Amino acid sequence: MSSRESTPSAHERARLAAALEAAGPDAPTLCAGWTTRDLAAHLAVRERRPDSGPGIVVGALSGWTDRVRRGYAARPYPDLVELVRSGPPRTSLFALPGVDEAANLTEHFVHCEDVLRGPRMLGDAGPPAARALDPGVADALWGALRWRARSIARRAGAAVVLATPDGREHRAGPRSRDGAADPPAVRLVGEPGELVLLAFGRGAHAAVRREGDARALAALAAADLSV
Repeated sequence: MSSRESTPSAHERARLAAALEAAGPDAPTLCAGWTTRDLAAHLAVRERRPDSGPGIVVGALSGWTDRVRRGYAARPYPDLVELVRSGPPRTSLFALPGVDEAANLTEHFVHCEDVLRGPRMLGDAGPPAARALDPGVADALWGALRWRARSIARRAGAAVVLATPDGREHRAGPRSRDGAADPPAVRLVGEPGELVLLAFGRGAHAAVRREGDARALAALAAADLSV
């Protein structure tokens, strides 16, 4: 196995492709309004059509992004899954050294869980057990959470402490000065993968224990953490 194939991002890419393949083209996902076909098309376009990227964040350009995605979605589903599995072409920015790991680890993990946990949207399956993650993947996801924590705190307007059952902790958000006690914080406890799901707007489908100040908890519950 090459070093690229053994990275946490590549590990999750393989799991994502397998999940898409097993689910088939018409399964529900946690991405509102998207089936597995829509999700596979999004993933393929993201790495192959940079002209469609701005529409993901700029509303005025979203029509073009949707048009490109729909064009890919019309392809045979096995071909879409293979595009996801094979990764970006050499001409893609995502093929540059280090970019895949930096930009795709959480993308692959979260969307894999979007597929695996999608049946809950139809009410025909109970909460799925969290996947037992490869230790290298779990550690990499924890690293990604450390920079994401600041965004959670900013959007919730409250300090947050991310914590795992094995004792890792990371705090983000406002702190007091001059030796005074820090302001109340929300404490979020879960495995790294579950915390990542919450951090990317899937908190309703993640096994995370929420503790702390009632007002801070309410602010977190009202915050839009979606990406």
